[in-house]
Amino acid sequence: MAVVVGVDGAGRTHRLRALAVPGAVWVTPDQPEVPESAPAIVVDDPHRLDEATLRRLSDEARRGTPVLLARRPTLDPPLLAELDEVAARDGVVALGPLDAAATAALTGRADLHVASGGWPAIAALAATGALLPRVQRRLATEPSRVADVARVAALGLDLRDDVLAAATGQTADGVAAALRALRDLGFLVPDAERVVPAVAEALLADLAPAERRRLHGRVARALADSGADPVAAATQLRAAGIRAGGDVFRAAGDRLRFSDPAAAIGWYDDAVDAGTEPASIAAGRAEAAALVGLPVDPGAAGDPDVAQRLALVAGAVAAHDGRPARAADALTGSAPPGPLLAVPALVALGRLAVAREILATAQGPLRLLGEGVLAAAEEPATAVPLLIEAAEAAERMPPAVVLPDTPHAWGAVVAVTAGDAATAEHLLRRALDRGIGGPVGAQRHRLLLAWVGLRTGRYDAAVAELRRLGAGLAGREALLAAALRAGLARRSGDVAKLRDAWVSVEPVLARQSVDLFQAEQIEELAVAATRLRRPQRITPVLAALDTAVAGLGDPPAWRVTVEWIRLQLAVATDDATAVKAAADAIAAAAPGQERQRAQAAAAAAWARSTAGTVDVTEVVTAVERLAGAELPWEGSRLAGHAAIRTGDPTAARRLLEVARELSGVAAPAAETNTAGLSEREIEVARLVLDGRTHKEIGAQLFISPKTVEHHVARIRTKVGATDRAEFVAALKSLLDS
Repeated sequence: MAVVVGVDGAGRTHRLRALAVPGAVWVTPDQPEVPESAPAIVVDDPHRLDEATLRRLSDEARRGTPVLLARRPTLDPPLLAELDEVAARDGVVALGPLDAAATAALTGRADLHVASGGWPAIAALAATGALLPRVQRRLATEPSRVADVARVAALGLDLRDDVLAAATGQTADGVAAALRALRDLGFLVPDAERVVPAVAEALLADLAPAERRRLHGRVARALADSGADPVAAATQLRAAGIRAGGDVFRAAGDRLRFSDPAAAIGWYDDAVDAGTEPASIAAGRAEAAALVGLPVDPGAAGDPDVAQRLALVAGAVAAHDGRPARAADALTGSAPPGPLLAVPALVALGRLAVAREILATAQGPLRLLGEGVLAAAEEPATAVPLLIEAAEAAERMPPAVVLPDTPHAWGAVVAVTAGDAATAEHLLRRALDRGIGGPVGAQRHRLLLAWVGLRTGRYDAAVAELRRLGAGLAGREALLAAALRAGLARRSGDVAKLRDAWVSVEPVLARQSVDLFQAEQIEELAVAATRLRRPQRITPVLAALDTAVAGLGDPPAWRVTVEWIRLQLAVATDDATAVKAAADAIAAAAPGQERQRAQAAAAAAWARSTAGTVDVTEVVTAVERLAGAELPWEGSRLAGHAAIRTGDPTAARRLLEVARELSGVAAPAAETNTAGLSEREIEVARLVLDGRTHKEIGAQLFISPKTVEHHVARIRTKVGATDRAEFVAALKSLLDS
């Protein structure tokens, strides 16, 4: 007649009654007798009949007796398959789950459809609270391995078969057989290997606390031993409320401590809650905490590897806290890569010999950063390509240590000092896009973006970045933020804000712990201190900068940088003698790069105008050079300073007009018909328009293809192009005009 197929509880017996003809004889496990002659035979639960009974039923069906059969989805034993083949000649009726409306009609509750998987028996029993006894009875008739798999599956984890096998102590074939049995019992969600929610709840509720702990422990150990992704495994354990996975949680923390340190701290805490020894996660947690900006307590460590990692963290945290000397000492005294990480701080403090000694034998990608900062000690402009390369290396293979500062930040600071704001901004935005340095790194990169905006006259950009920062800045960033606020206050003439900025940084400066690469920040604070009549705080800081410059061998670029601070202080106090002394010192440094030469020309013009001699042409030329070197505010001050000292009204009006034009600059350089491109960038741009490759351009200009790539990146930033089509169109517009 037909075969009805469905899991237990799908309504097989109910459907048999509907299909059975009058007078049909029922054969069930409780009534296994097969009549020799009957108008029809109805067979229910044939998987529980013995082989002899199944054979007699097949014989009757072959003799022509109509057989109506209801069975589970699994055809077992083999004789059942033989009977099924004969009975199915008139068709197969497949019973599926009820839909939401039918479930509600059956139970009177709309909330049981998902919980029951749509299986009628489970929905009805759940509605009356009688589901647990049924689950217990059904599992009691199955092998123990079925109950074991059911309980693990009830946790709701998405486990691979091998993990499920390990957690239940059986083979993969045994797991597959158990899952088939659970499907036949109607305990699985249709077309899935997930336990029906109501059944899962009953299974777990039936466990004693000790049994539940043992179950959690088996699953956690299986996951830890499986080689599964620790973050995914830990996420599953947490979602299932399993607290026994200490090793898994620790592995998740280790995986994320550099890429997502905030999440890593949560996993480390879960590991400790699960019984992991705090000492075993101390190093990883300290690394993550340093990147988030949380306090770090290195403590004592017996394991040498843990002690080394904690020492590196301590050095990095000292750098973040604005203590470069302490950072350099801590890192230099630790095992590799500590000394290599100390090189930038050593250079910034003027300890050149030690830095060179370390670099002479150092290996690895972090060496690029040290080489770049060492090159910046001589001439910032030549170091920029090296620092770009160091930043790119860090992006390709992020270092497995907490860095005192990122290559992107170093590259940006040096690029600003070299008058290359476009490269600085490019590096900082790359760092933010890629999450370099964690939350602490993001904070630093945003502050430096604001610094680029301030130094290049884009004050709105500086203010916008400052507003995005939270409170609780570390010492190094507190100094930079104060320098930004002081600079903005000075440019707006807001003495109250200038005083507020000074109050926040005075304790930091009291340490007298600054380095050479903070010199331009010190300039903003030094002028603020002079305006607020607190020069005593600046004198020792300038002495520290002098010591650092001397330690580097008095390179022109850095001598000009420090003497420029003295020039600005002298201008602020209208001290003609001090202005001339600073201008003479800048000239004596004989700078070779355009930015420092522009500063030297401006210093000379400032000295003459302070003395009462104003050459309008000289001043305007010096102002234009400062603007071209991305020092528009200084150019505006020079023009305004000269304007009030000339006795020629026409000259004064012209100089004031120049000062006004620069005081509200919105672009990083004075506007020209080439968007502020340098001569070298114009050369590169013309060759790009000619269709040359980076390699061909490098060969013609005697520079490396990598340097060409950096030039192209800066040009693209300056012209504001977002894709190649815009880039080419912008270059044509600029260079063909």
